[in-house]
Amino acid sequence: MSSALFLCTGNSCRSQMAEAWGRCMFPDGWQVFSAGIEKHGLNARMLTVMAEVGMDMSKHFSKTIDELPAGLSWDLVVTVCDRAAAACPYYPGGKLIHLPFDDPPALAVGLPEAEALAVYRRVRDEIRTEIEKLTKCLQNDSHGL
Repeated sequence: MSSALFLCTGNSCRSQMAEAWGRCMFPDGWQVFSAGIEKHGLNARMLTVMAEVGMDMSKHFSKTIDELPAGLSWDLVVTVCDRAAAACPYYPGGKLIHLPFDDPPALAVGLPEAEALAVYRRVRDEIRTEIEKLTKCLQNDSHGL
C-alpha cells in the first residue's frame, strides 16, 4: 500500500480539497491523507464549494502531521502552499512535490459572498486539475512522478 500526504499551513482548505480529490481519483492501493503545520479547523466556504461538486466533507477534520496514523511511510508528499513547503520535514524515500495554490481565505477577505465563493471554486478546480495530472502519473507507474 502506498501513502500520499497533502500538506498545508492549517489543514483547513487547500490540503483538505486535495485529500478529497486524491481519495476519489488516485489508483487502488493508495492511501491519501492531509495535514497542516498547524490546525485551523475546517473552512466553511471550502465545505460549501466541495459539496457543490458532490464531495461531502462533513467527516473531515483539521489535523497536524503528528495526528496522522503512526508508522506510515510517505511515498508522496505534496505541499500545497509556500509556508508548508518551507517547513516540510524530510521524508526519506518519498517523492516531494510542491504545488502552490492561491489561499482562498486570504483572497476572499472583504469580498461579497458570491465573489468569495468564486475564488474558492477557482482554487478547487485548479486543485482538481493537478490531482488529475498526478493520478495519470501514478496510473502509468506506481511512483512515476
